[in-house]
Amino acid sequence: MLTAGPGTRVVELRVHGLMGTAPETLVSSVAAVDVAGDGIGRIVQPADRLLRPAPGPMLRAEGQSIPRVVEGYVWGGMTSGGAAKAAWALLFPFALANVAHWMLPPIPSGHRLARWLGLVNRSLLRLAAVLLTMLLVTQAAVVSLDLIAAQCLAPGSPCLARTVPDWLREVYLVRPLIGLVPVLALIYVLYWISCVAWEAEAGAHATNPPPTPPNARVLLPGTNLVADPDTPTLRALHLLAALSTVALLPLGGPFAAPGGAQSVLWGLALALLVVAVLGVLLLDDPRGVHPARAGRWLRAALGPVTRRVLLALGCGLVAAAAAAQDPLPGELAGTDSTVEALAAALIVLVVLFGLLLVPAALVARQEWRGRPRSLRPWAGGWMSAPTVAVAAVLGGGFGVGLAVAVQQLVGASGDLPDGYQPVTLLWGAAAALGVVAAACFGVAVGVASLRLRSGRFTKADAMVRLLHDRDLPEAVRAWRSAGWRRAHLHHVLLAGAFVLMVGALVVLVVRVWRLSLPAWTDPLSTVGLLSLGVLAGALLRAVYNAARAPAAGRQLGVITDLACFWPREAHPIVPPCYAMKVAPELAARTAEHLRDPGTRVVLIGDSHGSLLVAVAAARLLNSMDEPDRRRIGLVTAGSQLRWAYCRAFPAVLPLPALGTLAGELGTRWRSLCRGTDPLGGGVTTWDQQVCEENLLGVGFRADGTIGPLAAATRAPSGALVLGLDHWLRDPAPGPVAGRRWTPGVQRHANYPANPEWDRAIAMAAGLDPAEPTLGQLDLLFPSPPPRN
Repeated sequence: MLTAGPGTRVVELRVHGLMGTAPETLVSSVAAVDVAGDGIGRIVQPADRLLRPAPGPMLRAEGQSIPRVVEGYVWGGMTSGGAAKAAWALLFPFALANVAHWMLPPIPSGHRLARWLGLVNRSLLRLAAVLLTMLLVTQAAVVSLDLIAAQCLAPGSPCLARTVPDWLREVYLVRPLIGLVPVLALIYVLYWISCVAWEAEAGAHATNPPPTPPNARVLLPGTNLVADPDTPTLRALHLLAALSTVALLPLGGPFAAPGGAQSVLWGLALALLVVAVLGVLLLDDPRGVHPARAGRWLRAALGPVTRRVLLALGCGLVAAAAAAQDPLPGELAGTDSTVEALAAALIVLVVLFGLLLVPAALVARQEWRGRPRSLRPWAGGWMSAPTVAVAAVLGGGFGVGLAVAVQQLVGASGDLPDGYQPVTLLWGAAAALGVVAAACFGVAVGVASLRLRSGRFTKADAMVRLLHDRDLPEAVRAWRSAGWRRAHLHHVLLAGAFVLMVGALVVLVVRVWRLSLPAWTDPLSTVGLLSLGVLAGALLRAVYNAARAPAAGRQLGVITDLACFWPREAHPIVPPCYAMKVAPELAARTAEHLRDPGTRVVLIGDSHGSLLVAVAAARLLNSMDEPDRRRIGLVTAGSQLRWAYCRAFPAVLPLPALGTLAGELGTRWRSLCRGTDPLGGGVTTWDQQVCEENLLGVGFRADGTIGPLAAATRAPSGALVLGLDHWLRDPAPGPVAGRRWTPGVQRHANYPANPEWDRAIAMAAGLDPAEPTLGQLDLLFPSPPPRN
C-alpha cells in the first residue's frame, strides 16, 4: 500500500451503465461541464454556478483530507439520440447473430479437434448471418416489389386507385421502379450503417491490442475484444448477396431460369450470389492473413478494387433485371420459393450449428470443471445456439409482421407467400404460451408474496439478518426476488428460445410435407397475424418516437447498448461497437492523469459500465510499468461481471481472467453490491454463508488465487466486507450527515449515495480508509497554548 504524501490526489473516473445517464447524475452534481472528449465520448466534471470545473469533495483517508477530482465518461450518445440511432433497433436480429459469435465456448490450448470445431462453428455463424441479410432484403422485396408493385399496382387493380392512375401503371419501368427503389434504399441504409465506426481520439489507439485468434484463452478480461480487419470484405459480400437476390426476384427466382436474353442476367446474378456465399463461408479469423494460410489469397482477391467492382456489377444487374420487365407480371413467381428456401436453409443451418456446438462445449468443459454450478457458463457453453436461433426467428417474424402491416395499411388484396401462414401460427402459439406462462408466473409470485408476508424466514435469509441486525420483510423479499432473477435468467431465455425453435421446426415440416392444418389452429393464426402486426407497428412507432424525443431514444437504446458492445465479427451490418472507442479513451485519460506522480486514478464502473472499466483496466495493466500500475484502482458497483458476463461469454470474460485482474490489482479492486439488486451481484466472492454470526465465503484472494476467505469485517457504515466485495445495507438504517438520503429499498440505484462509497474509493486508491485516532487529531489540530 502506497503512503499518501503532501501532493497526493485521487481522481475518480466514473463510467455509467445502460440507457445513458445525465452528466450531472454521473458526477453527483447539480451541473456538469465538458473538460475533454470529442462530443461523442465526453469527459465531464462537476461545475459551479459559472459552469467552471469544480473540485470534488475531500476524501478522508489516512488521518487526513486528500483532494479528489470527480470525472465521468459519458458514452450514451453513441447508442441513442436521433432517427438514425433509433433505427438501429430494427437490426436487432443481426446484432443477436453477431453477439452469438462472442458467446462461443473457449478453445483449449493445443486441442486440434476444438480448433477445427471452432473454425466450423464460426463459419456456420457467418453463413447464417448472410442468410439473415438475404432474408430481410427478400422480405422487403415481397412487400414493395411483389405486394405493392406487381399485385397492388397491376393495371385494372382497385388497390390505390385514387393515388396511382391506371395510365401511369402501364408506363414502362414505373412499376419496377416503385418496387425496387425501396429495396435498393434499404440496401444503401445497410451499407451506410455498416460503414459507421466510432474512432478513438488521437493518441488512444496504442491501448487497443492487435487482432488475436478468436475464442482463445485470455489472461485478462476482454484482451481478445478487438475489431476484425475482415469487416469491410464481409460487408461487401453481404451487400453483394443482397443485390444478387434482388436481381433474381424479377427474373423468376434462383430456382427457375427464364428464357431468352434474361437467362444471361439470371446466370450472372446466380454466379455472384454463389461467390458471395462461398466468400462468407471461407472467410474466417485474422490468422488467415498469415502467409502459410490459404485465407491470405482470398483476402488478396477480395481487395478494395475487387469489392467495388462486384458491388457495381450487382447494382447494374438489379437495374438490368428491372429494365427487362415489360410489363411487370401481376404476381412474381420467384418470391415465394426464395423466401421459403432462405427460411428453410436458415433453420437447417441453425440446427446444424447447434449440433456441432455440443462437442465444442463438451471439449471446453475442462476449462470450468470442478467449479460450482453458479460459476459455470450458461447452458454449459452452448448458449450461442439458442441466441442465433432467436435471431433467425425474430428476423423472419419481423419481415412477416411488416408485410401483414403494410397489406392492411394499403388495403391490398394480393396474396402473401404461402410460407407466411405457418409463421403466423408459430407466433400465435408463442403468444398463447406467453400468456399462459405469465399467468402461471403471476400465481407463483402471489403465493411467494403471501409466504413472505407471513413473517417466516429461512436459513437463506441469514445474510440479510446479519447485515441488518434484525428481520426486515421488505429486504428479504427484495433479496429473494433479485437472487431468483440472477439465478434463472438464462433458464427463461433458454425456455423462450426452445419454444420458438420447436415452432420453427413444425413450420418447416408443415411446409415441406404440405400438411393441412386442423381447423382448431385458425384462431392461433389469427392471433399470430395480430401479434406480428402489433410487433412491427409498435417497433416502428418506438423508433419514430425515439427520433423525436431523446428520452425515448435512451429507453430504446437499452436494446442497442447490450448488443453494440461487441465488435462486428459474425455480422458486419450492425451498429458500431462503442467498446472500441470507450476502452482506449478511458485508458488514455487514465494515463494522462498518471503523468502527475502524486495522482492515483480509480476507474469506477456502474452496472454495465463495470465491463467497460474492467476492459480498460486490463489494457492499462498490459501497457504500463509497475510504478504506474500501482496507482490504478478499480471499483465496480452493481456489476454483472461474474453472474452474467463471465457465464454468457466464457471465451472473452472467463472467470480465471477476473482472478488474474484481481491478482494484478490486489486490494485495489473493490466491488459494491447489494443482495436486493436484481441486475448486480457479488463479483469477487460466492458461496456466502453465515456461521456463528460470521459471514464466510469463497472468492478471489488479494493474490488472485481462489479459496476460502477470512470472515467478513463490519465497516463503519454497517456494510459487510468479504474479500473484495462490500455488501451494502439496503434499505439503509437512516440518513447520514453530508449524504443524499433516499428512503426505501434502492436495489440497482444510488450507489454513490452510500457512505461506503468513499471508503471503497480510498481502498482502491491504495489508501488506508481508517479515520484518524485521537493522537493523530492532536497532531493535525494541536490545542492552542494556555493563556496566561
